Amino acid sequence: MRAITVAAPGGPEQIELAEQETPTPGPGEVLIAVAAAGVNRADLLQRQGHYPPPPGISQVMGLEVAGRVVGFGPGVEQSDTPVERRIVVGQAVVALLAGGGYAEYVVAPIGQVAPLPRVPIDLPRHGDGWGEAADGWGDGLGSGSMGGTVQEHRLAGIDAAGDCIDPTSGRSAAAPVGFAAAATRPMTPLEAAAIVETSATVASNFAHIGVRAGQTILIHGGTGGIGAMAVPYAHQLGLRVLTTVGSPAKMAIAEGYGADLAVDYHDDWPAAVMAASGGAGVDAILDIMGAKYLASNLSVLARGGRLCVIGLQGGVRAEINLGLLLNKAATVTATSLRFRPLTEKAAIVSQLVSSVWPLFADGSLPLPQLTSFPLTQAADAQRHLASGDNVGKVVLTVA
Repeated sequence: MRAITVAAPGGPEQIELAEQETPTPGPGEVLIAVAAAGVNRADLLQRQGHYPPPPGISQVMGLEVAGRVVGFGPGVEQSDTPVERRIVVGQAVVALLAGGGYAEYVVAPIGQVAPLPRVPIDLPRHGDGWGEAADGWGDGLGSGSMGGTVQEHRLAGIDAAGDCIDPTSGRSAAAPVGFAAAATRPMTPLEAAAIVETSATVASNFAHIGVRAGQTILIHGGTGGIGAMAVPYAHQLGLRVLTTVGSPAKMAIAEGYGADLAVDYHDDWPAAVMAASGGAGVDAILDIMGAKYLASNLSVLARGGRLCVIGLQGGVRAEINLGLLLNKAATVTATSLRFRPLTEKAAIVSQLVSSVWPLFADGSLPLPQLTSFPLTQAADAQRHLASGDNVGKVVLTVA
């Protein structure tokens, strides 16, 4: 298979397209033929040598994909998952990964694989759909030795959208419970690969810091990959949403996502946040910057506020004023989705299917703006993400 490798830690010029052995799914794993892969800031850090994958995980970058299941490892049975998460060979799926997504094939624990999310049927498509005529996914899916595997196990129960029909219920295995398939369509590969890791990050961290309706949250980077999910999701939960962005144009975009106030971070954003909160501060902060914003974040926290650090774009080391933290009875926490145990990540994916996928299906959550590059231009994709010009999500097309 083709995969993106890194010759040596450094800049995008170190990215290479290479031939590698197709991975073999181990116990409890699923083999996926990748159609599209999301590009994340964590990939840039890995390329630079600052964020290596966990032990035993592929050195290939990529934390989320959309593709089709082409095989199972030992011990994986269809009955391992409930109907709404039923996974069968030939099915279009999304997967949350610890690595390996920038490739034509990837393995993933079955607990981190889910049927495609759906969106309103009248929503304009981003990229090709999953239909065989549109995207080339046919009985000859894949190449080389993998084609025979798919041919042997190809299911007859595939609907017109490319989803597997559950044999016991007769319904699409990817259709969320409670939503009519006639009113929705499955996401395209570009769309699906753009929302897996960000949805998992946002939903799990909102649960982690216990945000609830009526509270005020500050979300840094309101138009980036995380922000494009976090801002509308917070709005749907009934929070008052403040966010920082990099330009007046992005302020308008963030407010279109549902932000009550967007502030240009080149200005005095802490003063703007305190003014917007009437001097009380915010109940929660979702922070992608780390060290650079630590002091300012603490200054705008309300009493009992929670600061959740999920990114380190602004560095890893900073002093903390424990006296201020003490006086505010505040909490500082930091999480990494990539290094969580498999059981935790499986629970997060289950939460996405039951609680977040329906919000995409009924139009409550919008799809992010997408910028796509072919796998062969992975270096350009990472340059674009790092440039600060990006809005929404960057995705690699693989198939």
